[in-house]
Amino acid sequence: MLKRWGLAALAAAWVTLAQAQPALIFELGGKNDKSFGQAAWEGAERWKKATGKPYLEFEIANAAQREQATRRFAERGADPIVGVGFPQASSIEAVAKSFPQRRFAIVDMVVPLPNVQSFVFREQEGSFLAGMLAAMASKSGKLGFVGGQDIPLIRRFACGYEQGARHARPGTQVLVTMTGTTNAAWTDPARGAEIARNQASQGADVILAAAGTTGLGVLQAVKDLGLLGIGVDSNQNGLHPGRMLTSVLKRTDVAVEQAFAGVKPGVTALGLKEGGIDLAFDEHNAKLVTPEMRRAVDAARADIVAGRIRVMTDDGKTGCR
Repeated sequence: MLKRWGLAALAAAWVTLAQAQPALIFELGGKNDKSFGQAAWEGAERWKKATGKPYLEFEIANAAQREQATRRFAERGADPIVGVGFPQASSIEAVAKSFPQRRFAIVDMVVPLPNVQSFVFREQEGSFLAGMLAAMASKSGKLGFVGGQDIPLIRRFACGYEQGARHARPGTQVLVTMTGTTNAAWTDPARGAEIARNQASQGADVILAAAGTTGLGVLQAVKDLGLLGIGVDSNQNGLHPGRMLTSVLKRTDVAVEQAFAGVKPGVTALGLKEGGIDLAFDEHNAKLVTPEMRRAVDAARADIVAGRIRVMTDDGKTGCR
């Protein structure tokens, strides 16, 4: 499998490797981010195990490589080509237009082309349930939320978290801080730890990190302070056993596995009902989640799936709506 090779080396390898094989392009942070990228990689690995077929992969090191990698995969016959992360939308769009006979998929953004499948998530449904758990576990009645780049999908996470917290415990306060406004906001663990410490100083005793590898700094700080953290995307409960209340699973693995199995052009929305969003419960947080807390979350999950609870989103202008 292709790893972090230079693009020049890739060109020679792709001549023979890329014939009709699916390709996966990871965003900055790569497949070892213990979060978004790792989940996508796990989906590709599951497809590989089930089919016995190989796939191609590439971890970009800078923004310029997004379109370069996508185009070279297309030139060498890879199909489908899956871009993991909204920053890859423009490169997927450009290359998909140039290669209408190839199939593409994008995770976390919509590219409205006839040969592209766009996967989006109802993140707010999972963070609603996480907010419920956080409010029930909190002793101070104050929670924290650390987001990565200030974009709509992270605002959806925050919006759901706030709603869930107040659903379980009216009057709960939620401190929301975004790390930045550029892609660099996803890869700054030191800044994440700083924000977490600041929120803790204001009384937050449960903090959710939705910030890529920046979130690893958040969760480390939470552990060091003896507070509770909530992970995101992959199951991060094992990072700090006994200090991770849960993780909001954003199943990018489901999206990648579906795309590898056969691209279906159009928009595919994944939430609780479709198994694209969930919470992580395992041996690492078993002592933190009481049966009463679990029953409350399970009841809310059923109500969301049935439409009895409508989790609002954030349009970035007027807040949760």
